Formats: sequence, C-alpha cells, structure tokens
Amino acid sequence: MDKGFTYTLEDEKIIEYMRLSTEEKLTWLAEINEFTNMVLSDREKELREKLRACEI
Repeated sequence: MDKGFTYTLEDEKIIEYMRLSTEEKLTWLAEINEFTNMVLSDREKELREKLRACEI
C-alpha cells in the first residue's frame, strides 16, 4: 500500500475493546469525535479526510 496508513494493536487492547458494551463503544467514539473536532484546525481536518480517502 503506497497511500493511507496502517497501525497495529496488541491482542490485550483488542480483547479489552471487545469486552465493552455497545453503549460504551458508542460513547467512546462520540467522545473521540468531539475531542478531535475541537482540537484540529481546518487544515488538519482537510488532511485527515484526504488520508481517509487514500488521496495522500
């Protein structure tokens, strides 16, 4: 893959996430989205979207 990004997680982190309820997972996701939207500049948000679309 020459565009986008990859990352790895330890098995323990995956198992910990799997143990969360659906409500806990959605709460976590909402909190992360709120935080990133507060701290990222418009330029950083634009770059994030390009990264997600594998344009960079």
